[in-house]
Amino acid sequence: MEAKNMALYVEGLNKGAATGGMAQFQEMMRQQLESSMHAELEKLLDSTEGSEREVSRKDFEGFENLFKRFLQVKGPSIEWIKIQRPPEDSIQPYDKIAGRGLPDSVADCLNKLVVVKLNGGLGTSMGCKGPKSLISVRNENTFLDLTVQQIEHLNKTYNTNVPLVLMNSFNTDEDTKKILQKYTHHRVKIHTFNQSRYPRINKESLLPVSTSLSMTGQSAEGWYPPGHGDIYASFYNSGLLDQLIAQGKEYIFVSNIDNLGATVDLHILHHLVSQPNGKRCEFIMEVTDKTRADVKGGTLIQYEGKLRLLEIAQVPKAHVDEFKSVSKFKIFNTNNLWISLPAIKRLQEQKAMDLEIIVNPKTLDGGQNVVQLETAVGAAIKCFDNALGINVPRSRFLPVKTTSDLLLVMSNLYSLDAGSLTMSPKREFPTTPHVKLGSSFTKVQEYLSRFESIPDMLELDHLTMSGDVTLGKNVSLKGTVIIIANHGDRIDIPAGSMLENKIVSGNLRIMDH
Repeated sequence: MEAKNMALYVEGLNKGAATGGMAQFQEMMRQQLESSMHAELEKLLDSTEGSEREVSRKDFEGFENLFKRFLQVKGPSIEWIKIQRPPEDSIQPYDKIAGRGLPDSVADCLNKLVVVKLNGGLGTSMGCKGPKSLISVRNENTFLDLTVQQIEHLNKTYNTNVPLVLMNSFNTDEDTKKILQKYTHHRVKIHTFNQSRYPRINKESLLPVSTSLSMTGQSAEGWYPPGHGDIYASFYNSGLLDQLIAQGKEYIFVSNIDNLGATVDLHILHHLVSQPNGKRCEFIMEVTDKTRADVKGGTLIQYEGKLRLLEIAQVPKAHVDEFKSVSKFKIFNTNNLWISLPAIKRLQEQKAMDLEIIVNPKTLDGGQNVVQLETAVGAAIKCFDNALGINVPRSRFLPVKTTSDLLLVMSNLYSLDAGSLTMSPKREFPTTPHVKLGSSFTKVQEYLSRFESIPDMLELDHLTMSGDVTLGKNVSLKGTVIIIANHGDRIDIPAGSMLENKIVSGNLRIMDH
């Protein structure tokens, strides 16, 4: 299809349904695009055979379904006027859930549980090659090590059999599987399955940019893992979902592998398992109170009688400031989710998972503009029966996205016990300090080279550090500390220094004990 026609089509689509001849033209174009896409995907399938062809065929079925819906979407998926606050009882405070206490048979609850970690991401944003889950975060332990330790501790304490499932992507699968051999003697059964592999599409022609299924050379850029909303289809397609149901498993606890606060919570699990059969809750989303740092996080709303996740990408431009307001939308989604396995199976078989499409524009290395169609795991909340939000303590949301986050979790603010990080009782207030590290700290290797040891941060409120700054051993930071080395300057903080409510700039070498 010519780019000119394509632009016309997309413009018409975005303006909403036009009347008369234009609507007919749009419909004709849409059908033509669908059949062109189908033909291109068939060509790609013909470039391979055997099991790879079968896996790709299943992936492409999911992709075509998403692509058809993408072509049909007219305007925003949310009408702002229809948004309502969730009813009181649809978001419960954690204390109320925990107040019920635990049953004598915690083991019975745990034996119905599977822990699933989203493990598709690479460590590139922190300057690391390979899966993010293999970055060391505390005492030489990686995200994956800590996860395995947590589950092993549960299994040993309660004599249970909680398995760990990793949802890998084609980016992380090979490296992750190599490392799994080191856990063979741990008391945790580990399974993996792969996220789908979808084709990136040319922004102009809306056709795949890749000409083969190969993941090498230029062709590798033509593929992407389509967001964590893909978990439902790929888990089901892998056969692992049925296998776990056959073993008597009923619920999964899903979270991002880089959220160190996402440990198995026995109170939430007990709440799920002990409900009356008539009103079984099939989906729990852990939410927590927004701070100014979380204004972009998705929130829960009531929409057309259902609890629904509202992401910033779905908000009409005129309402973005309202969405970010901490007073109107007080909570955000931590992406810690508890979901019924039989319900996932039912919804997959009924093809009833209707997740909002996230259109993610990218520019490839060669300058080509492409589009990725993605979905989010939490968006499925509206598809499940009796869904519930639980407002959990902030400590259950401890993501490590940057080296600023890494500094917090490596410090004495947290103590490590059986793979779980908990805020040190020696810290007098429960909030974490605000840490902003400049670009010379972005990459993990460079960040580590700037600290002879991680400073004492128990009494720190705010830290800003940028430029060529290094800290010696046993430095202590208190209150608000700002250290900025101007361009070409260097600041060395000597071993044993104590900085309290201090601003250091230029190329000073301070001797402040």
